Amino acid sequence: MSDHPPPARAPALQWARTALVSANILWTTLCLGGFLPGTRIAMTVLTAALVAVHFADPARGTRAHPAGWLFIPFLAFAAANVAWVTPVRWLGWFDWLNWAQAVAVFWVVLNGVEDPACRRFLCGFLICLGAAAAVLAGYQHFARPGWLMLGRTQAAQFMGRSSGPFGIPNSLGVFMALLIPPVGWLALGPGRRPALRALCGAALVLLAAGLVFAVSRGAWLALAAAFALRPLVSPGRSLGRRVASAVAALAAAVAVVTLLYLSFPLMHVRVDQLVKDAGERTRPILWRGAWRIFEAHPVMGAGGASFDALFEPYRPEGYRDQPIYAHCDYVNTLADYGAAGFLLLFGAAACVAWRCARARGLAGAAFTGLLAFALHLLVDFHLKIPALAMIVAAVSALVTAESWPAGTRPPAGGAARAAAACVAAAALALAFTWVLPKYRSEETRRVARERIDRMAETGADVSAEGAAVADIQGALATAVALDPTNAQAWSDRAYADSLRALVDPRQTAQLGIQVEGEAHVAVGLCPVIAEFWIRRGTGFDMQRRWLDGGHCFIRALRLAPFRPDVWYYQAYHLSLVSNEVGPAIADASFCLRLDPGFRLAQALRQRLETQH
Repeated sequence: MSDHPPPARAPALQWARTALVSANILWTTLCLGGFLPGTRIAMTVLTAALVAVHFADPARGTRAHPAGWLFIPFLAFAAANVAWVTPVRWLGWFDWLNWAQAVAVFWVVLNGVEDPACRRFLCGFLICLGAAAAVLAGYQHFARPGWLMLGRTQAAQFMGRSSGPFGIPNSLGVFMALLIPPVGWLALGPGRRPALRALCGAALVLLAAGLVFAVSRGAWLALAAAFALRPLVSPGRSLGRRVASAVAALAAAVAVVTLLYLSFPLMHVRVDQLVKDAGERTRPILWRGAWRIFEAHPVMGAGGASFDALFEPYRPEGYRDQPIYAHCDYVNTLADYGAAGFLLLFGAAACVAWRCARARGLAGAAFTGLLAFALHLLVDFHLKIPALAMIVAAVSALVTAESWPAGTRPPAGGAARAAAACVAAAALALAFTWVLPKYRSEETRRVARERIDRMAETGADVSAEGAAVADIQGALATAVALDPTNAQAWSDRAYADSLRALVDPRQTAQLGIQVEGEAHVAVGLCPVIAEFWIRRGTGFDMQRRWLDGGHCFIRALRLAPFRPDVWYYQAYHLSLVSNEVGPAIADASFCLRLDPGFRLAQALRQRLETQH
């Protein structure tokens, strides 16, 4: 028998936290990154359980790592912003919950996953997840280019590019860029056991293939820039050696890109497009819009998750995409939360990065991956994807724990345990009584709205779809019952009720009263979205209150002057009065100028010109 005592085993609750973090990241990643609200239901339960297990642990130290506290002021500020500033409060809470979840994962991994075995497991899990994502990317590339998780189909704009378990190729690209440096260090660094070196080498090959299959120019450039910048802050080296290492890293990146450019046709196309557009063509439109929103609300911001709604006045003629986000997390945060929120969030991140910048070994390599992730945020919205936000939070916590020791933490006393138990209970109560109904409502609404949009896209005869319309009406009634603050659900319910009038025209006037009332609730909750005014105007038109409807459509045009659908509805409204046929034709023509493929506007103009 050995005289040495066996190594201490990690406490069971540390393994429980490690398992909950891993399960949450796995579930959310495999569900398109958690982009759909329905997949966030299980995610919320796992996050609540993680927080509850952490704070209910009697072995937990009384003093938390200072890095975790740095992000609490931003969460408090963002909550106040959503409660009192944002015009899209139901969306603002979704945004806040995403931030809160990322901070919770960072906090728990930093303070509650301290045993080396647990940390090794979490590192190994992330590497395996990255390798699995790369395998899925290869399946998309070689077998089924249109395949996505959850039975969905890839958007036409991304065909030919792989997204792995995500719906967006750039999300796969940044995930690969985050993992390649630490996995490369494990595979190529000195002193590795042959088995570990072989496994990590295989993982590195898969990650590199996933990065290539994503065909994400931003991820390639961000990773190359991270490798070039990292030596400049490496400890224990002269300035000359740092610069030489940076130049060497940059030269190696250029050589790799050149080789791929010559051998990979799709990369050839993407690089040529980058050169042709002199960088980016559409993203600057969004950046300018977000900056102008920030200029109008410089201190507090326009409100959490408000960019998509407030972008409409800045939409240029001919730009038809629905952006949702500004495709730059930094400028998006400025627009939503102003300078105050930006400094609280990224100032805290900068403080943590400053303390971790001199990390060496595996932590130093992981820091390089985090630097690539941060650089890629300049051109995308990765922090809005729950899975990526949790993954980067977990990696950041592991690097911080290694690079910024917090010292010993004595066990919690009686008062501290009671306070922690209250936090655990509050997390569970909040999740089940407030958060889950919001996600259930939004998922129910999303599915119902997809059915409406599918009927519109296929040109279905709604008058013959009575059963489908009734199902949609019932689903949207459930959605507003689950979350009465969801303005989009009220608007979609008004939309469904207006479609009911096509099934049963005799009830048009009565349904119009319902439509106007439901849209009135939506407008009251959020008066800055043009669609809500359109629904209210439709309700007035159904009641033959044409002048009242006209005021609503004019308000919609002021809010979204270059949206084709807004001009179509204005044209349709005018067409209801015989002496307004000429202006109706003009508005339908302007709609088609904005979107020549708008089929409803084509049919309306043709009918009006025949009558005129």
